[in-house]
Amino acid sequence: MELRLLRYFLAIAREGSITRASRALHVTQPTLSRQMQELEEELGAKLLIRRSHSVELTPEGMRLRQRAEEIQTLVDQTRAEFRPQGSGIEGDVYIGGGETRVMRHVADIVREVRREHPGIRIHLSSGNAQEVTECLDKGLLDFGVLIQPASLVKYEHLPLPERDVWVAVVPAGHPLAELPCAARQDLLPWPLILSQQAIADTGPDNEFIGWFGKDFARVNVAATFNLVYNATLLVRSGIGVLVSIDGLVGASGQSGLASIPLEPRLETALDIVWRRGRIFSPAAALVLAAFQERFGNPR
Repeated sequence: MELRLLRYFLAIAREGSITRASRALHVTQPTLSRQMQELEEELGAKLLIRRSHSVELTPEGMRLRQRAEEIQTLVDQTRAEFRPQGSGIEGDVYIGGGETRVMRHVADIVREVRREHPGIRIHLSSGNAQEVTECLDKGLLDFGVLIQPASLVKYEHLPLPERDVWVAVVPAGHPLAELPCAARQDLLPWPLILSQQAIADTGPDNEFIGWFGKDFARVNVAATFNLVYNATLLVRSGIGVLVSIDGLVGASGQSGLASIPLEPRLETALDIVWRRGRIFSPAAALVLAAFQERFGNPR
């Protein structure tokens, strides 16, 4: 399969029209249509539903779009890694992770690296553990910052020196806002908004579920989330009590939200991870060395 055909296919998917894609690519419409027919024949699948003035991706076409975007990203990264270097180390480093204020430790290291090597560019992607590990496995990320619980079996990893602390977030006038801390018996009467990642693994090592103990079966889950900003909108709408990592939600008198510590205190560990056996670009290798110098040897 030629990369050129994948690039043509992505242009059609992006434009929603063979006509508009042909203009963007500077390729004639008949040529582009013929190329897509050949691609469908090669894959043995119908990729496009052709209408009079537009096209729509079939389920197979949507799968190919995702794969083609990943391939294009890898091609771009590979070309960038082999671009001739100047006098210093240059290049792109890709880091993915969940929302956490502990990411500031990574930011401090990146600042120091870029101070010595300003040609290094950092690309951050936000996502939950599943999204981050999928990108690590496909080679789309150099490093991930994983919030536990998350499986580390396949990865080299360095523990970060700080743990996240969980809190309950409610509108300022909520009855829970009057409490100095919130125990599980305080939360159980209310509908809760919980992290998808925190409750996905129901095994015995899940500290989040373990905090509720046997009462977790009684939890009224009103909604789940993977990134916290939209979850705060659900809180403001009165849908439920958000249980989230401290420091991600601006909970103050001006924000209209209140943050209540959990009792007993619930903390979560975090790790910087990377795929075993990955061959790093010079820029990523430099960042890895800085991580190891700051956080110790990988486990």
